[in-house]
Amino acid sequence: MSLRSLLDQQAKHFEEGGKLEKLHALWEAGDTILYTPGKVTAGPSHVRDGLDLKRMMMTVVWALVPAILMALYNTGYQAHLAISNGAAPLDRWQTSAMEAMGLAFEPGSVWACMVHGSLYFFPVLIVTFAVGGLWEVLFSSIRGHEVAEGFFVTGFLFPLILPATIPLWQVALGISFGVVLGKEIFGGTGMNFLNVALLARAFLFFAYPIEISGDAVWIAAKTGADGVSGATWLAMAAEQGQAAVVQGVTWRDAFLGFIPGSMGETSVLACLIGAAVLLITRVGSWRIMTAVVIGTVGMAMTLNAVGSDTNPFFATPFWWHFVLGGWAFGTVFMATDPVSAAQTDKGRWIYGILIGVLAVLIRVVNPAYPEGMMLAILLMNVMAPLIDHYVVAANVKRRLRRYAT
Repeated sequence: MSLRSLLDQQAKHFEEGGKLEKLHALWEAGDTILYTPGKVTAGPSHVRDGLDLKRMMMTVVWALVPAILMALYNTGYQAHLAISNGAAPLDRWQTSAMEAMGLAFEPGSVWACMVHGSLYFFPVLIVTFAVGGLWEVLFSSIRGHEVAEGFFVTGFLFPLILPATIPLWQVALGISFGVVLGKEIFGGTGMNFLNVALLARAFLFFAYPIEISGDAVWIAAKTGADGVSGATWLAMAAEQGQAAVVQGVTWRDAFLGFIPGSMGETSVLACLIGAAVLLITRVGSWRIMTAVVIGTVGMAMTLNAVGSDTNPFFATPFWWHFVLGGWAFGTVFMATDPVSAAQTDKGRWIYGILIGVLAVLIRVVNPAYPEGMMLAILLMNVMAPLIDHYVVAANVKRRLRRYAT
């Protein structure tokens, strides 16, 4: 007997009305997740593009693969590097698992680094999909809608912008906040005006700042009872200036991603590979990416020219802003979110330039929060509809003047 027949027999025992509709909604939700959307374009005269939502989301996931692989490797590499320099492994199950498998904490072993990083990354990924997917199915069932594919990308983005040692209950709480209050209360996929993954991380940052930021954000090793293992390079630059960063890491290392930070944000090279995939497939907006670069360069050079006797971060050149923190990851995967970004071509230029300007401004002027990319994107998510409104209004006025009689 097929699963469909079994469900049909079970449905006969339900009361007429709401319960039967919810049962069918649950079935359609599972069918949509595993196979194809229930609603597709029926007539060829209405076809504009062969790319549906599922294929677009899968394209983004493929673009994230380099960042995911780098997250696995660099998480383990940074832990092993700290341990080889005298730090003690954290007293966690991941350390016990490495010892049980007979793997040494050796930074030169790619396999050991990948395995150790996987032990931190995949639990966060599993919790994200389990909790976030539960909310998606629940709201879709209540509304009688199909489960959209939008969360699929969010489920990969969120773990990549988190520290490796974040408590899993905070992961569940953060993704719940992002999905429910950032998307579902506004109607679901396509209705959110904020990037869901960034909103979830912002909630964790302000609710639990110790676990998400500070001097020991994620390196899986400790130097003693205090558990401090070292600041991220971006935090060091904010406190001591770019010269302090140069003493500890080369620009090449920062570009490749061999520095501390959130799991999937450190490698600019991985982000550039993802950007190439998004641009070739036309899923990502080249206007937004280019505009963010222009805004970053312009604001950084302006602050370099202004200078400061009390804030050494003013002197940091734009090419260091490119490789520190989550600038590259935010530019490629967050700022280009097709739902929360500006929709008009001119609006995308304005939107992207302001993200670059605000990211540098927040980093440099606010030493308490050296990573400004997240807040810059969220602020511009709020402003994107207003930007598009004025762009469209200006276009209408221009046409009225052009064709006025």
